[in-house]
Amino acid sequence: MQKIKFSLVYRDMWQSSGKYVPRVDQLKAIAPHIIEMGCFDRIESNGGGFEQINLLFGENPNKALREWTKPFKEAGIETHMLDRSLNALRMRPVPADVRKLMYKVKKAQGTDITRIFCGMNDPRNIIDSIRYAKEAGMKTQAALSITFSEVHTVEYFTDLAMKVIEGGADEICLKDMAGIGRPVWLGKIVKNIKDKHPDIPVQYHSHSGPGFAMASILEVVRAGAEYIDVGMEPLSWGTGHVDLLAVQAMLKDAGYDVSDVNMDAYMKVRKINQEFMKDFLGYYINPTNRVMNSLLISSGLPGGMMGSLMDDLEKNLIDLNRWNKKNNKPELTEDELLVKLFQEVEFIWPKLGYPPLVTPFSQYVKNVAVMNVSQLMKGGERWQMIPDNVWDMLTGKLGQLPGKLAPEIVELAKKEGKEFFTGNPQELYPDKLDEFRKEMDENGWEYGEDDEELFELAMHPEQYRNYKSGAAKEAFEKDLARRKKEGGGLYSGTEAPKAEEKPASAPEKPSSMTIEVDGEKFKVRVSYDDSNGENDKGKNNSSATEQNPGQGNTGQSRKGEMEEVPSPLSGNFYLTKELSEKPIKVGDTVKKGDVLGYIEAMKTYNTIRSNKDGKVAEIIQDNGTEVFEDDVLFLLETES
Repeated sequence: MQKIKFSLVYRDMWQSSGKYVPRVDQLKAIAPHIIEMGCFDRIESNGGGFEQINLLFGENPNKALREWTKPFKEAGIETHMLDRSLNALRMRPVPADVRKLMYKVKKAQGTDITRIFCGMNDPRNIIDSIRYAKEAGMKTQAALSITFSEVHTVEYFTDLAMKVIEGGADEICLKDMAGIGRPVWLGKIVKNIKDKHPDIPVQYHSHSGPGFAMASILEVVRAGAEYIDVGMEPLSWGTGHVDLLAVQAMLKDAGYDVSDVNMDAYMKVRKINQEFMKDFLGYYINPTNRVMNSLLISSGLPGGMMGSLMDDLEKNLIDLNRWNKKNNKPELTEDELLVKLFQEVEFIWPKLGYPPLVTPFSQYVKNVAVMNVSQLMKGGERWQMIPDNVWDMLTGKLGQLPGKLAPEIVELAKKEGKEFFTGNPQELYPDKLDEFRKEMDENGWEYGEDDEELFELAMHPEQYRNYKSGAAKEAFEKDLARRKKEGGGLYSGTEAPKAEEKPASAPEKPSSMTIEVDGEKFKVRVSYDDSNGENDKGKNNSSATEQNPGQGNTGQSRKGEMEEVPSPLSGNFYLTKELSEKPIKVGDTVKKGDVLGYIEAMKTYNTIRSNKDGKVAEIIQDNGTEVFEDDVLFLLETES
């Protein structure tokens, strides 16, 4: 009788349902009861988004991971992390020296296995990580990012599996991130792997959203898979994962050897999870994410992204409805926007070369779709804003696309002066640890046990700096207080307010204007006599000198025309995204096309460029500030 083992993807359960994961004190509280359930051979310990999430609510991810893995190690349960190969634990490429340090740190922190996937399914990226992880003493599990298209065939995935096994992979994972792998089709892939490599363990990971997952689990087990990833109530199904109890019962009935579940412990874990939701996590879980939806079959968007997607769509909906209201157009509901997004993803995916819809490329495709939908609704055209990281994907800088780009995208690339790259992507991203050592030394920051703090800064620079300064925790607490006051989410007592009820949808008041006196132009900020001293967006209307010391004076005389540079979308405003970048400052001369800053939205950095030659007259927003679409970021003085 074949033994089937279960792995609990506990932290992914939360991220696939909402924006955040439990705090370290919560992880420590629940771990003993998970062990007491007596049915898990593996526990997911870490992953691509978890560390950034820790930093976002002001918690040290290194402490969280050490505390989480410790009880499982003591109980003899293996732990595994999710690793984005070239992108390691973030959304953009990582230098080789930082990738190598990651495996040393994670091994020291108690993680046994690294599950390595490349969003492009480029074996070069995966094999580099296999080599680095083995050098650090970790077990390597190469993941096939499962998606379903005319180019993603049984033969395609079988060939990929053979290449990564030849490259040194100890195990294979079928990472069915959207749950759209067809059951029989998946079984054929597993059988092909087992026919050639019967001793290579196979693990299956699926999200349950579209509805295939239970049938898929039965098929891959019949074909020889030994490990199955599961979730548990109250965060199974929906955009999350299949439920442990259902899978255990199905496989037991089919004649497989599966562990029994201690139901007393199961109910303890379930109760504690509900308490975590009532504490704060439920405020970040959109009820829609608890529902299975076969519309996901056509769009192929991954379950792990849907939690954060609904949070992002809330901001997109506000922006679009502000525009609709201003232009006397009917306002959209969240469901209407979601359907438009699904349809647009389905339309553009083949044109973008069929990148597997897994992090970060699912976000890239989704972001382009959101921007296209916005432009089309406003009477514009598609492809008006393609972020730099999307161009990196399209031009081969992140790996080779599975399919061919549509002629219109190739033509647009030529028009934009983009060059296509065919080498190994790692060549484009040189070592940088020495730069981060210098920053740590200058700030007097400790490198941490096993250099884990140095690693954290190098992996997540902006988030780590905001964590160290306390800005991250302050922003999180402010946002949580707002959500508790407004309601919404799961276990929060009320339905989420409609977009037009939010402050961002209030009637617009001009915040600045240009006046001309005796032929000279002056840019002035407009203040309103609000009792709390804030304008309708909740932003303080003090002068630029007060908000941005040394950044300029809004009332000073200027010789040229004033050009406003607005934010093209909602998100967080940053002057830089890399340590090596020099931030723009007031008085700098810029040319058309020069980088002014970035909007970090939907987990990607969108570059803000100057549309004209000129001089930076004012930087309106503080670094790290949350902004809405059309908020002014810069004033440029251009020639009259």
